[in-house]
Amino acid sequence: MLVLEFKIKGKPHQYAAIDEAIRTAQFVRNKALRYWMDTPGVNKYDLNKYCRVLAREYDFARELNSTARQASAERAWSAIARFFENCRKSVPGKKRCDPAPSHGARERAPREGYPKFKKNSRSVEYKTSGWKLLDPKHIVFTDKKGIGRLKLIGTWDLAFYDSEKIKRVRLVRRADGYYAQFCVSVEVRETLEPSGNTVGLDVGLKEFYTDSNGQTEPNPRFYRNAEKKLKRAHRRVSKKQKGSANRKKAVNRLGRVHLKISRQREEHAKRLARCIPPSPPFQRGVGGDLVAYEDLRIKNLVRNHYPPFAPLSKGGWGDDAGWYQFRKWLEHFGVKFGKITVAVNPAYTSQKCSSCGTVVKKSLSTRTHVCQCGCELDRDHNAAINILNAALSTVGHTGTWVDDPNASGDLTATLAGANLSEQVGSLKEESPRRDSWGVSI
Repeated sequence: MLVLEFKIKGKPHQYAAIDEAIRTAQFVRNKALRYWMDTPGVNKYDLNKYCRVLAREYDFARELNSTARQASAERAWSAIARFFENCRKSVPGKKRCDPAPSHGARERAPREGYPKFKKNSRSVEYKTSGWKLLDPKHIVFTDKKGIGRLKLIGTWDLAFYDSEKIKRVRLVRRADGYYAQFCVSVEVRETLEPSGNTVGLDVGLKEFYTDSNGQTEPNPRFYRNAEKKLKRAHRRVSKKQKGSANRKKAVNRLGRVHLKISRQREEHAKRLARCIPPSPPFQRGVGGDLVAYEDLRIKNLVRNHYPPFAPLSKGGWGDDAGWYQFRKWLEHFGVKFGKITVAVNPAYTSQKCSSCGTVVKKSLSTRTHVCQCGCELDRDHNAAINILNAALSTVGHTGTWVDDPNASGDLTATLAGANLSEQVGSLKEESPRRDSWGVSI
């Protein structure tokens, strides 16, 4: 899948109609989730049938296109399926994974880990009906919400793709306006000549990453650099009266600052990841036929406030690094360019000597690895070499490398020719091509 994004230009009443469609989609998703919680044995197809019941019962739900209602129910089922998958993997925090025995019992059960009801949805998704592409720059929505004809602003050429290839259309609300995303069913692959190189990557706080060749990439720290703007925007919001128009404007300005930071972080991760599998004209840095990296649990790292790991927690640098985005794009471009990406267990990669294999204990503040065998390297450089060696020892296996054969891990390795839909949850997107300014990725 390929996702092409355009900014939408319309009139105020059309934006209000989009907001109403988003609220209706949120209502359908929440009702479908409640139906699953109250009714034992409900599956995905039962939720789709339940959309018809909601349309008969609520007039505003009937106004939304039937495929958009089904897409909202599919979102609810996606959250449910992800919950059971987390239970099977024994993810911490997912405490209850039994079907709902009864309404009262479910209400008294712990809520942690369950799919949650949406409060502020920002998108509505249509399938193959409810919309029509008039020309490459105009789209009209034909349901009874009254959205009508909208202008698409962007440099992507939709005329290049057959209209039957467009499987879904999303309307997304952001702080700086409304956007339309087109999910196009096409394969994006590029064939590159083998370079004969392999590389291991160690992400860190001092440098964004250090590779096994000793090259480093500086950490931009976008959030840190924008903290003054964020504090000023927060103060403006707190000074406004709740419910007033000025407060809404202040909240919107605050959202724009956060939106800029997230876009900077995503674009930085995307460009770095694209340079690692070598592809002209981006012949820079560390490219190789095999790229190894750590299988880090980023969510757990940034939540750890124990003193040795305080820099990794929220408010530290770990939450601003964008390691998750970098890994996601790295796996995507590995598939696109036919390269192998392998996630290895990070255990002892920083402590083990890359020369003799001796474990040399060191704290986070110790930045140089010094071993009795005479090996003296930067801590991250030593870890990157260990990561590469671990990946090379497991080439031919699909999955996370582990020392313990009884240990469990996600199947995160991406082999040449593999399908993105077969990768981990972070890759279950239609496509990461979402640059509305025409930047080739």
